[in-house]
Amino acid sequence: MSQRSNVLADRLEQGARALAELAAGLSDVEWHTRIPKDGRKIGVVVHHVGSMYPLEMQLAQVLAAGQAIENVTWDAIHEINAKHAKEFEAVTKAAALEHVERNSTAAAAAIRALSDEQLDLAAPVSLSGDAPLTCQFFIEDHPLRHSFHHLAAIWKALAQTRSATRVAV
Repeated sequence: MSQRSNVLADRLEQGARALAELAAGLSDVEWHTRIPKDGRKIGVVVHHVGSMYPLEMQLAQVLAAGQAIENVTWDAIHEINAKHAKEFEAVTKAAALEHVERNSTAAAAAIRALSDEQLDLAAPVSLSGDAPLTCQFFIEDHPLRHSFHHLAAIWKALAQTRSATRVAV
């Protein structure tokens, strides 16, 4: 295991842990709160993050092999997200938290298995206009960042909800 891959895996685990800790403390009402602009329930988004780790790591493995990520578009990602939101509309907190734990652990292990040479390999990435991105950048921008990105949106939604509740009281 390289020091760089270990640091990346630690950061992914940090984000997954922060997301899980917040989610574990949510009330039932908060769990079902919709995130503004996104439209999905907080619980659905927590489960979504867990669902994306395997796909994101599969794509990172493509780059780690020096191959291009082809035919993966934002339209396809939006379609996957919409399908997931419908399928997991009623996801339980326990199921979502287990999903995040299991898949973040697997993602971190996969990252730790990468060498510095693999992290440095670059190839075109269709999600980024075929820009030649390194495997490390892709990991940082997708599986590592994903929990932090949604965590920020969840905090914002909760702040708005909690503020509105205080005003109404």
